[in-house]
Amino acid sequence: MTTPGMRVTDLRLKPPSDAGRSVCESSLLAVLVLAIVAGGCGQSAERGREYTPDMTYSVAYDSFAPNPATRNGMTLQTPVRGTIPRGFLPLHYTNTAADAERAGRELSNPYAHVPSAVEQGHRQYETFCQVCHGARGDGDGPIVPLIPNPPAYSSERVRAMPAGRLFHVMTYGSGRMPSYASQIPASDRWLIATFVHTLQTRPEAAQ
Repeated sequence: MTTPGMRVTDLRLKPPSDAGRSVCESSLLAVLVLAIVAGGCGQSAERGREYTPDMTYSVAYDSFAPNPATRNGMTLQTPVRGTIPRGFLPLHYTNTAADAERAGRELSNPYAHVPSAVEQGHRQYETFCQVCHGARGDGDGPIVPLIPNPPAYSSERVRAMPAGRLFHVMTYGSGRMPSYASQIPASDRWLIATFVHTLQTRPEAAQ
């Protein structure tokens, strides 16, 4: 509807103001951002782009392969003298009878007064020791018919062995008994020594 004197050209839409243009641009930007985010959360098996692929997937050298970055040209380096592996403590005793006796005098059982140590040591004893020494330490394990009888814990010599001496025997072996250092961690060897002490001191062993 027009009024008298109004021209048709006066009904043309006016261009949007600066405020309206700003709102439109902000809406378009928001829609674009949401589209990008939604696309990044899809289940596509294709990996996204990485900023530093060379640092993420650096070329590794094999342990025994030549390495131009080291002084001696080898990848695997000799540990510094005195290096102690993680989880291990140095044992300053050798596989000799004299050091076995010295270990008995100098080493103390860290689990001697831990109430749960006997039960834990019993489980380790059943796994590693019972097959030869028997359930009660009498040297009558199920494998004994195939090997000579090991000494019973009730014998005078073994009954007098302190925990440190038992630890040394399990670490280095003794007689026909091999070393168990590679099979039983040091902490579990002490637990076994704790349980063996109960077999050494049982009333039947003293008779």
